[in-house]
Amino acid sequence: MTLATTSARTLNIGPIALDVPVVLAPMAGITNTAFRRLCREYGAGLYVSEMITSRALVERNETTMRLIRHHESETPRSIQLYGVDPHTISEAVRIIVAEDHADHIDLNFGCPVPKVTRKGGGAALPWKSSLFSQIVTQAVKAAGDVPLTIKMRKGIDPDHLTFLDAGRAAEDAGVSAIALHARTASEFYSGFADWNAIGELKQAVTSVPVLGNGDIWSADDAVRMMQQTDCDGVVVGRGCLGRPWLFGELAAAFGAESHPVDATLGFVADAFRRHAELLVEFFEDEDRGCRDVRKHVAWYFKGYPVGGDIRTGLATASSLAEIDDLLGQLDHTAPYPGADAEGQRGRSGRPKRPALPDKWLESRELAASASEMMRGAEIENSGG
Repeated sequence: MTLATTSARTLNIGPIALDVPVVLAPMAGITNTAFRRLCREYGAGLYVSEMITSRALVERNETTMRLIRHHESETPRSIQLYGVDPHTISEAVRIIVAEDHADHIDLNFGCPVPKVTRKGGGAALPWKSSLFSQIVTQAVKAAGDVPLTIKMRKGIDPDHLTFLDAGRAAEDAGVSAIALHARTASEFYSGFADWNAIGELKQAVTSVPVLGNGDIWSADDAVRMMQQTDCDGVVVGRGCLGRPWLFGELAAAFGAESHPVDATLGFVADAFRRHAELLVEFFEDEDRGCRDVRKHVAWYFKGYPVGGDIRTGLATASSLAEIDDLLGQLDHTAPYPGADAEGQRGRSGRPKRPALPDKWLESRELAASASEMMRGAEIENSGG
């Protein structure tokens, strides 16, 4: 693995001082306490929770209240919220602050999933500029001294871009940082992220940090993004799937102390086993934890000489003992396979026409009749 380095870089998000300008992107079903702890063991930065639905938090849904809990080793603690109603989001923020659930709150305006955007939520919401400003302004006020940030996309499609207007509005509202996934909702996760848009946002927003997201598959990519766009930090999502040690490589690239990584098959097997162990602890259920780690098998062992029988076994194992037996059959001395293990992982798909509410694009203002409909967007989904 080649590794570009740059001069030491830090990042301040409000009062939070990070040793490296790196943030783990929220990913539904992925960035639970177990995965956050694992990434933190390898590197440094800010590690954000799975996306939490504001309404579910206000209603104190049992699963949601479990998801906002952090392990005692996690600091600073970070939670991402999703919602479409200014009052509900503000109430959720107040609960987090009053009950000391987090040191940082992020608002999601990047989800491109059709069942969210067709209700006007996620990446569709910034198109309604007044509603967007109301949500962010009221959330910042409710957060008080706790730094609040936003994560968004470029817009709905190439003809309906919102990132510059939304970035300026968020800056005016008093957010502590703005992250841009440099794709539109219509692009979903396809093609290549438009890093030039990150540079445009950085030029437009001058008083708070601008963070770049999209196509960071390696530490080299992170260094290149910051050099190309002059952004203040990077947000890493799919690139760390099956590679939690990427955060160690990022720490080293940005001048922080980090242990060199020699990603032999034995190293990867140990990381996978640790992930399973932490999931068992998180769920307090061995069977459930081992079932949850199954989705990570292909990501961890991409490019490595792991036979189909062992891959299948790991993808069906229901106990740590089974996992140990299967991992013990691997050649732990097998070296890092290079290009075969690198590059894109996770979702991609093809560009698609965004699903939007009827007549959504006719005006930047929200029609009164659309308010009730949008409440249907407050469901749990991926963070965009």
